[in-house]
Amino acid sequence: MKELLGKSVSDIHELLSAKKIKAVEVAKVFLEHAKANDSKTSAFICHTDELALSQAEAIDNKIANGETLLPLAAIPLALKDNLCVQGYPTTCASKFLENFKPEYDATVVKKLFAAGTLCVGKVNMDEFAMGSSNENSAMKPAKNPWDLSCVPGGSSGGSAIACASGYSMISLGSDTGGSIRLPASFCGVVGMKPSYGVVSRFGLIAFASSLDQIGPMARRVEDVALALSQMQGKDPQDSTSIDASKISGYPVLSVDSVQTLKKESPKEILKGRKIGLIADTIGEGADSCVREATLDAVKRLEAEGATVEEVSLEYNKHVLPVYYLISSSEASANLARFDGVKYGARAKDAKDLNSLYSISRQEGFGPEVKRRIMLGTYALSSGYYDAYYKKAQQVRRLLLEEYDKLFFEQKFDALLMPTCPNTAFKLGEKTEDPLKMYLSDICTIPANLAGLPAISVPFGLDKKNLPIGLQLMAPRLCDDKLLRLAFALEKLAQSKSTVSPLLAASV
Repeated sequence: MKELLGKSVSDIHELLSAKKIKAVEVAKVFLEHAKANDSKTSAFICHTDELALSQAEAIDNKIANGETLLPLAAIPLALKDNLCVQGYPTTCASKFLENFKPEYDATVVKKLFAAGTLCVGKVNMDEFAMGSSNENSAMKPAKNPWDLSCVPGGSSGGSAIACASGYSMISLGSDTGGSIRLPASFCGVVGMKPSYGVVSRFGLIAFASSLDQIGPMARRVEDVALALSQMQGKDPQDSTSIDASKISGYPVLSVDSVQTLKKESPKEILKGRKIGLIADTIGEGADSCVREATLDAVKRLEAEGATVEEVSLEYNKHVLPVYYLISSSEASANLARFDGVKYGARAKDAKDLNSLYSISRQEGFGPEVKRRIMLGTYALSSGYYDAYYKKAQQVRRLLLEEYDKLFFEQKFDALLMPTCPNTAFKLGEKTEDPLKMYLSDICTIPANLAGLPAISVPFGLDKKNLPIGLQLMAPRLCDDKLLRLAFALEKLAQSKSTVSPLLAASV
């Protein structure tokens, strides 16, 4: 049954429908594989065997009763540990929340459980989603399944590892400045940040509310598309969420549209498409292997009928300071709720209320979280708000206008660039230099600032056999168009891509 580890979502659906396998068998294969191998990768914070098996039994009962199977029935799912699951630990990989168990499910969790997924566990991350390497986890640093001496990327490192290692078929992460796409790139899987508002954030423990977005990861674009089709939609508990069906011209992603997608060839998808190559992203700061992969992708896209033109954006050079000012300011406000009173860690030696706040936060938060809270509090303080936070928001607006001009005036269908200027780096290599670490997000941050959909697709390996990820960005609310282009890019990369050594040894 280990061959199930390498299957697609549609493969599992066909096997279940034909009654060649049972949902409980699927659950056991993935749970056993994860427990046998995760000592190497440290992807999991919490295994949820009992939950997965009970969900699988419910699906087998539906099959026995002749009920119609949903597309994601019996698909193993891993959840980033900042997504609430009722009655199970939700730690955000922080000592502050190590004993916290929410009393409700996040909306996306509820939707995917209703779709029939099997929750195999809560997975590792940078503390409160603040990091690019998954080394900021207060529980344990996670490791890349392609090379255990390397980082998996962050902050959704555990989610990427779970898919790349075959612990799950789909995983959910959150993306504030690249936290889905960067680990997807480093671990050789597909990771998508949907347009802001397409997926409800209710039940996601907030980092930066105007930037956060929940998105899916998988080893195939079609599986990401199927997951997103079940996750999207308006949620009355999240006022920023969108009912896409009521927006004129928005192509609502559905199971049927994913099936149509699978039948199209790259030439059918790409013919007449206009794609912009953001030239600055493959300049001096990019590794030669990343530059070569990007230019190779350009040649393959053009050979299939797309027009690729180099573009540049004046305000792209400001994205790092703008992002870290805005995200840290919002984090400062969001994390003020962690005070040692209502839930989470509480200092035992506090003498009064102020010392309770101070000591609880000092003991509960890690160094990177404290750094960003301090930066954000300073940027929002009296006398500095206009000079820092307000100015960053103004530049953010100018950046958004630049992207609107490219998409709506110059008629680009999508933009192409590396997901990261480099492939996965060694554990500990950048921990002493926060600014060097922050540069890992230089290509992913713009999509969050502008609220655009963006996706990372594996496109070959470097000389060290580490994955290279390429990123596509599309106009706001054009998630369906983005997935079609990503599917074409994936097809063009098939001869260059493979599975992680850890998974290959197990299938």
